[in-house]
Parts: sequence; structure tokens; C-alpha cells
Amino acid sequence: MALLDRLNEDMKQAMRNKEKQKLTVIRMIKASLQNEAIKKKDGELTEEEELQVLIREVKQRNDSLQEFKSANRDDLVTKTEQEIEILEVYLPAQLSDEELQQIVDQTIQEVGATSKADMGKVMSAVMPKIKGKADGSRVNQMVAKQLQ
Repeated sequence: MALLDRLNEDMKQAMRNKEKQKLTVIRMIKASLQNEAIKKKDGELTEEEELQVLIREVKQRNDSLQEFKSANRDDLVTKTEQEIEILEVYLPAQLSDEELQQIVDQTIQEVGATSKADMGKVMSAVMPKIKGKADGSRVNQMVAKQLQ
């Protein structure tokens, strides 16, 4: 099922169940997708572009979450965590640490990286493989640890 179709179905279900928070987040996702489609000339988004929009929305929420935590705004922390949970439903399943470590190790061997100077090469090779399945900062930490 296409992402927009799934969002429309979930939005109807959220309306029926009177889930205000979920409904708000779904509407926000749809608006972001529509805005991105308008930016493109043909108005159609590929699955990869839809995924990029979702990743960007989750990243924005995670950044806000850190700010709210440092400001001791527990009300906003809770709200933002709930939004992130709703958004993550539409993302691909996240890789476990073991799976991600295996991909990082394999890529380091493929690239022939031996030191931190090769970090850019490794990151540029790993990121397309894990698109949407792991956070970039998590990957960065693993790569840096391997290339010490």
C-alpha cells in the first residue's frame, strides 16, 4: 500500500477513534509530503523521497526533544515522544545493533578503510545501504569506534 493511501486510512481510523494526537501527526505528515511534492516539478514523490520526508520529520522531533529535556519541559517531552512513536510506524523497521555492526564491518572491508581519515568514504558507502533503517549519528559512532 502506498504511503499516502496508508496515511488516509489511518487518518480515517484516528477520526473514528477520536485519537486527536495521532490525527494531528498524520495531517502534519501529509502536509509535509504535499509540500515536498509541490516543490518537485511533476508533483509526484518516489518512495525514497517519501522516506526522506519521514526521516526529516523524525529528526526534527528528536532535536526538539533534546531541547525540551534540557529546558525541563516534561509536558512537551511527553507530547514529542508520542509524535515520534506515531511517525516511526511509517518508517522501515530499524536495524538492531548487531545488524548495523555487520553492515559497518562489511563496508569497512569493501572500502579498505584503516584509519579515521577514511571515515568519509565509509559513511558515504554505508548510508545508502541503511537508508531509513538506522540513524546517521548511530552509524557515525559505530564507524568511528571501528576506525580508532
